[in-house]
Amino acid sequence: EYQDTNVAQYLWLRLLAAEHKNICCVGDDDQSIYGWRGAEVGNILRFEKDFPGAKVVRLEQNYRSTPHILAAASGVIAGNEDRLGKTLWTAEKEGEKVRLIGHWDGEEEARWIGEDIEALQRGTRGLDPVSLDSIAILVRASHQMRAFEDRFLTIGLPYRVIGGPRFYERLEIRDAMAYFRIVTSLDDDLAFERIINTPKRGLGDKAMQDINRAARSNGVGLMEGLRIALDDGSLGNRYRKTAGAFLANADRWAMIVRQGAHSHIELAEMILEESGYTDYWRQEKTPEAPGRLENLKELVKALEQFENLQGFLEHVSLIMENEQEDAVEKVSIMTLHAAKGLEFPAVFLPGWEDGLFPSQRSMDETGLKGLEEERRLAYVGITRAEEICTISFAANRRVFGQWQSALPSRFVDELPAAHVEVLTPPGLYGGGYGAAAPVAGFDGVVRGSDLEERVSKADAYNSPGWKRMQARAGQRGLGQPKDARNVVIDLNAVSVFGLGDRVFHQKFGYGAVIDIEGDKLSVLFDKAGEKKVVSSYVNGVDDIPF
Repeated sequence: EYQDTNVAQYLWLRLLAAEHKNICCVGDDDQSIYGWRGAEVGNILRFEKDFPGAKVVRLEQNYRSTPHILAAASGVIAGNEDRLGKTLWTAEKEGEKVRLIGHWDGEEEARWIGEDIEALQRGTRGLDPVSLDSIAILVRASHQMRAFEDRFLTIGLPYRVIGGPRFYERLEIRDAMAYFRIVTSLDDDLAFERIINTPKRGLGDKAMQDINRAARSNGVGLMEGLRIALDDGSLGNRYRKTAGAFLANADRWAMIVRQGAHSHIELAEMILEESGYTDYWRQEKTPEAPGRLENLKELVKALEQFENLQGFLEHVSLIMENEQEDAVEKVSIMTLHAAKGLEFPAVFLPGWEDGLFPSQRSMDETGLKGLEEERRLAYVGITRAEEICTISFAANRRVFGQWQSALPSRFVDELPAAHVEVLTPPGLYGGGYGAAAPVAGFDGVVRGSDLEERVSKADAYNSPGWKRMQARAGQRGLGQPKDARNVVIDLNAVSVFGLGDRVFHQKFGYGAVIDIEGDKLSVLFDKAGEKKVVSSYVNGVDDIPF
């Protein structure tokens, strides 16, 4: 795995091989995906320069994947400039094409994948039955796992998380859940002990002994013990400021729960911010910190499916108690990085949206170098599949209660059309499972400027009455419907709008077009500010029936 060596290892190799020039390395530059932990792809790219006369042997026969899967992966990785290059081939049977499907949001994406996995397991998708152990879901970021874990637990589909804990077992999620539990029950001593010094409030062993002593002496819980220790002065003066602030916040949050002064989603955001917990992870400089922040956002998103905080806590409690037998077949869920070196007959690759994959943070931090590593990660993901590979994206995701539109990943644009089957999922009120079919006219490479996602024609959301209601709802500032809907892909789409045109978007309301790139519009919305959207998601103001 020479492509994964770091600078120090490279320098040692140069020293060791300098005199006799006896060195052999094995690696694949297209699978260099660990730059974030110091790996340097340049080590393998300049091997021939470092060791003149070295012979390069390209091992191009692939024994894992079908021709369609290899071609799709090769089409994506061809977008990288810094690579040695190779032409993969296989003697495997042709198999089915790589499937590409768009969804309205992340929850619908998880729901559809769950149904498709069940169809694969039953053998009702026109293929031989596939065991759950042979199926994997590979995500770009760990926070994406939450939607799949919740969905699979709802439908009773066994799963395992590879390379890390389950979503609700992660450190930051357990900490946040402890905060949520304490505001619904101030007597929860386990939650109190977990968060009283998280983030650090300077309360050491001596302070905790004083609090415990006050609680035991009065036969009360630890939160009440803290109150007593503050009142009678038994808690040292140096602890009073931070401990007093924690108690005041907890009392105020608990009152909000009782009075319903804020929604449970607003309360969760308030707790995470006012406790200093979110800021704690913002200040952390570890590689894991950004991922933990994303997981906290995903936790708040999960609250949207419940009427109150108590209902959510009960749901999570049931999840944590749901231990599955080791002998049971399970779907594997893991990040793309954790999937390196593994292979599965059927692979699902969700979340192929610009900003999520490729990661916006990676591109912001390392520019083109980061984009090329993201592309190599896409290549690794596709080539984990032996026979079945499904790529999906969502047109919208909610972050901290706010809808965010998303464009399909630029890697979708690079998939060679001859090896891709674009699926048209059923509309919300359309047919059942199995209505998916190829989109007619798919005769060229999927280009970013030619992508148009539109609501399925079977979807009742296209009716004039629905558009009229949505337009009026937008004027009143109302939110989106909870129901999800699928999107389909049409090609050769060109925007019908011009600069300055007034348009209406179902989430962002009214705005004016300020830039056009193919069928993608930059719109300055009256209330939501500047957003980039696909033209099919907006209506001209004159086209909206009232």
